[in-house]
Amino acid sequence: MTAIVGKLSNMNSHPTQVRAEMVATVHSLAVSVGDLVTPGTTLLILESMKMEIPVLAEIAGRVEEVAVAPGDTIQEGDLLIRLSESA
Repeated sequence: MTAIVGKLSNMNSHPTQVRAEMVATVHSLAVSVGDLVTPGTTLLILESMKMEIPVLAEIAGRVEEVAVAPGDTIQEGDLLIRLSESA
C-alpha cells in the first residue's frame, strides 16, 4: 500500500488545506475537528480501484475542518481537511 499526501496550500495566515490528488471514495476518517496532528499522522483513508490509500499530514497543526464524510466520492482538487499550522 502506498501513501499519498494531500496537496497543501498555505495562504498567509489562512489554514492549510489538504486536497485530493485523485478521484476516490472516502473510506474512513482518522481525525476530528480539534485534533492535533504531527507530520505523518493519518488524516483519512481513501479508496480507489479497490485499494485503500492513507492521506498523511505533512505539517504539525490542529484540524480546523473536515470537509468530507465516509462514503463521499471526491474529485481531484477537492478540499478534504483544513489544518491550522502549529506555531
